[in-house]
Amino acid sequence: MITPLTATGQPDLASFERLLREQEDACNGVLILGSTGEALNLSNEERRLIVEFTTSLNLDVPVMVGVGGHHLPDVISWLSYLETCRIDAYLMVTPLYAKPGQEGQYHWFSTLLDFVSRPVMLYNIPGRTGTALNLETVQRLRAHRNFWSIKEASGSVSDFCEYARMSDGAVIYSGDDGMLPDFAGHGAAGVVSVAGNVWPRETRLFSKLALAGSLNEEDKALWKRAAGSLFVASNPVPAKAVLAVESRIRTPEVKLPLHRNDMTALDMVCSCSDLIRNWYREREKNNYADHADIRSHNHE
Repeated sequence: MITPLTATGQPDLASFERLLREQEDACNGVLILGSTGEALNLSNEERRLIVEFTTSLNLDVPVMVGVGGHHLPDVISWLSYLETCRIDAYLMVTPLYAKPGQEGQYHWFSTLLDFVSRPVMLYNIPGRTGTALNLETVQRLRAHRNFWSIKEASGSVSDFCEYARMSDGAVIYSGDDGMLPDFAGHGAAGVVSVAGNVWPRETRLFSKLALAGSLNEEDKALWKRAAGSLFVASNPVPAKAVLAVESRIRTPEVKLPLHRNDMTALDMVCSCSDLIRNWYREREKNNYADHADIRSHNHE
C-alpha cells in the first residue's frame, strides 16, 4: 500500500481508507509501511497512526506490516509496539546500506524472528538495500518457527529458483509484478504488488491467470509494460500521480527525499491504466461467456 498524504505532508486517512477498501473488495491482502508506503520517510507517530487506523477498520483480509532499518534497538522497539496490534504478519527486509554478510544477516534476522509471534516474510531487494538476501542465511533460518515466506525482487528467474531451493519449500512470492509470469512456473505463490495500488481487481485477475499459466504473450507484454510504467520515477511517485489524477487520493504528495515533480511521464502511466482496464473488461467478458457456455452444455 502507498501512504496517501495531504498537501502539507500528513497522512490522508480518508484517501487511505478508500484504497484499503478497494483492496478488501478485491480480496487482496494488504501490506502497509513497506518501501512503497514510504515507511522510512515517516515519523514514528505517523507510522503508528497508519497501523492503528488500518487495524481499526477490521478489514476482511490479512494485514502485513513492513519492518526495515539498520539500528537493532529501534527495530526491536518498533516490533514491541507491533506485537500489541492486531496484525497478521511481518515483512522484514535485508538491513539497508550496511551490506551485512552471511553471519550478520543470520544473527539480525534470527534476533527479530525470535522476538515476534507472527509469521515473517523475508524480503530480497538488492537494488534498494545494496546487498542480496544471503542464500546460506535463508537455509539456516528455514527451520525457525516464524519463517514463513520470501518476497523475491531480484528480477532474476535463476535467483528465484535458488531461493526456492535453499528455503526448502518455503512460500515464495514475486516482488515484481511484471516478473510473476516468469516466476509462476517455478513455484511462485503470488505477488506482493505495486500495481495492485492502481489496479486492485485487475492485478488479482492477472495474478490468478499467471499462476494458472493462462496468460498469452500479449497479456504478459502488456503487464510488463504497465508495471514498468510505475517505475518511470522512484516508487511510489508514479502510482501516487495516477491515483491523484483519477481522484482516488487527494494529492500526489510524497515525503522527501522523494518529490512529486520527479514524475515527468504521467501520460505513459495513464495510458497504461486505460489499457489494463480494457484488458480486464475483455477478460471478464470472456470469462462470463465461457461460464455461460458451460452452463448451456450442462443444461443440454
